[in-house]
Amino acid sequence: MIETKFFERPEGTIAYDDSQGDGELVVTWPGMGALRSEYRYLAPGLIDAGYRVVTADLRGHGESSVGWSEYTLPAVGGDILALIEHLEAGPAHVIGTSFSPGAAVWAAAERPEAVRSLILIGAFVRDAQPTLVQNLAQAVLMNGPWKVSAWGMFYKTLYPTRQPDDFDEYIAQLQANLREPGRFAALKGLGSASKAASADRLSQVKAPALVVMGTKDPDWPDPEAEARFIADALSAELLLVEGAGHYPQTEMPEQVTPAVLDFLARVRTPQTSGS
Repeated sequence: MIETKFFERPEGTIAYDDSQGDGELVVTWPGMGALRSEYRYLAPGLIDAGYRVVTADLRGHGESSVGWSEYTLPAVGGDILALIEHLEAGPAHVIGTSFSPGAAVWAAAERPEAVRSLILIGAFVRDAQPTLVQNLAQAVLMNGPWKVSAWGMFYKTLYPTRQPDDFDEYIAQLQANLREPGRFAALKGLGSASKAASADRLSQVKAPALVVMGTKDPDWPDPEAEARFIADALSAELLLVEGAGHYPQTEMPEQVTPAVLDFLARVRTPQTSGS
C-alpha cells in the first residue's frame, strides 16, 4: 500500500498518493463525488511504463480536508498547480475526469510552463443545459437524508455497460466517505460551480491534449458531440470509447490505458543523448 501524503493549502490539506521514482510526473484528479482510487485501473499501467504517478483527492473529498470557503473551478485549478509545485517535479501531465478537466484547462492556461499535457476524461469544460437526469440528481439526489444512498445508486448509472469486479467495495468506500461531516457539502459545492472559467480559457491552452469520452456517458445528451467540441477547441486528439459511460478508464481500462500510454509516449519530454 502507498502511504497517503498531504500538502498544505491556505485553507486546508490535499491528500495524495505518490508512486515516486524518476519518471515524468503524471498527476490525476477524480470527478466530484468520487475518490482518487477511481484511477486504480489506470495508474498501475502508467507506473509500469516508468511514470511517476500521483493520484490526488479533490478538496473536501476522500482524505482531503473539508470546510473550504470555495469549491470553484479556479480554486481546484489552484490546487492542481500547487501540487505540481509542491512535488518539485514538473511540468506534469495532468489527467482529470468529470469536474476536474475544467480545472486542468484553467491551470494549463494560468501557468503553461507547469503543464506538459492534458488528458480530459468525460470532461465538463463549459456550462451546459442540464439533462433530465442531471435535473433529477440536483432536485432529488442531492437533498434529504437519503442523499448518500441515492448518490451511490446514481453513480452506478455512470457505468452503463459493465462494472469492475471491485465495484461494490468501491461504492461502499465512497458512501462511507460521503457520510463524514462536510463531505456531501463539498460534492454539492463542486456540482454547482460554474465552468465559465475554463470555457473562457480553452483557446489559451497550448499544451497537447487527449479528450476521452464514453459513447454512453449519461451526463451528456450527445457525448460524442461534446467530446468533438472540446477536441476541436483544444486542437486535441480524441478517443471515443464505445459503450463506456462517465468513467471509461475504470469501466474499460483495456481500451483507455493503451491509448493514454501511446499519447504520453508521443508528448513526453524528448530525451537527449549524453556525449
